[in-house]
Amino acid sequence: MTERPHVIRHARGKRPEFYETPGLDEAMSMIMVLASELATLRDRLDSAERVAKANGIDLAAGIETMELDQDALESREAWRQDFLGRLFYLTSKDAAEAAEAQTAEAYRKTIAEVAEG
Repeated sequence: MTERPHVIRHARGKRPEFYETPGLDEAMSMIMVLASELATLRDRLDSAERVAKANGIDLAAGIETMELDQDALESREAWRQDFLGRLFYLTSKDAAEAAEAQTAEAYRKTIAEVAEG
């Protein structure tokens, strides 16, 4: 399995919004990540099935009876975590930005505004 380089990329400035409904832009971004992964997976599976068939291998039966070792399980989990990180990228970025904005001064200002009514 080829390892993806871990590069943190953040766009600067306000992201464009295409939908009025809050959260819909983020949901669409996740859907597009999923669609991209699904298309890639479908192409690779099709290729594997064609190569196996050309070499007289019953790939489906082999997959059904295969038992994964610990290294394979760990590799799959690492891929899954990377994938989820990409899937929830915008949500995580928004949460990090919101956390950075939570300063003691902002807290005191909010309390003062609430107290003033």
